[in-house]
Amino acid sequence: MCSNYRPPSPRDIEEYFSVPSPGIVKLEMYPAYIGPMIRRSHNGIECVLGNFGLMPHWAKPALARSTYNARSETVASKASFRAAWSKGQHCIIPAAWIYEPNYEQGKPERWKIQRRDAKPLGIAGLWDWRPDPESPDGKLSYTMLTVNADDHSLMRCFHAPDDEKRMVVILDPSQYGAWLAADAKDSLQFMKQYAADALTAAPAPKPPRGAGKEIQAA
Repeated sequence: MCSNYRPPSPRDIEEYFSVPSPGIVKLEMYPAYIGPMIRRSHNGIECVLGNFGLMPHWAKPALARSTYNARSETVASKASFRAAWSKGQHCIIPAAWIYEPNYEQGKPERWKIQRRDAKPLGIAGLWDWRPDPESPDGKLSYTMLTVNADDHSLMRCFHAPDDEKRMVVILDPSQYGAWLAADAKDSLQFMKQYAADALTAAPAPKPPRGAGKEIQAA
């Protein structure tokens, strides 16, 4: 499961996902933070800002702290996700890399996982919309889809020893258009592990408090 990641720079979003960037975002993304997501709209493909943690129209904002990931095995039945899943409200969450805890030294150590070629990750997700009294356009939100990773040679190294191993669904760039356009009935065919040899991982301690709070446009 992923609750912490770094978004790409605006320049990398524009270069690798071929959409205009929505602007400056935080270096460190956590549940309930506002980050970029890519979706289809009546204007075509767009990158917009949304809340990290899905918030259906009926939910209280605090729900976002527990809906940042959606299990592919239960997403169609869970109340928080089933409407977005049934409507095929697919999105791509761009990430420079994700962070996961490694327990090999006996206590959790933060590691970063990224593509071996250092290009941004495109993570399969769902988006939703809810009314917002502070905005006439309402509020968008998103969640990352996950699959079991007990047998994944890299991702099985993360999370507590007795926990089920999970990983986010990382799309190949050739799948981006198909995922965004896919009907709900075709969603499950994208729910697969990403090849371990296409990823790399290394320790990544948290930076000092207050160091580099936002990703700049350049």
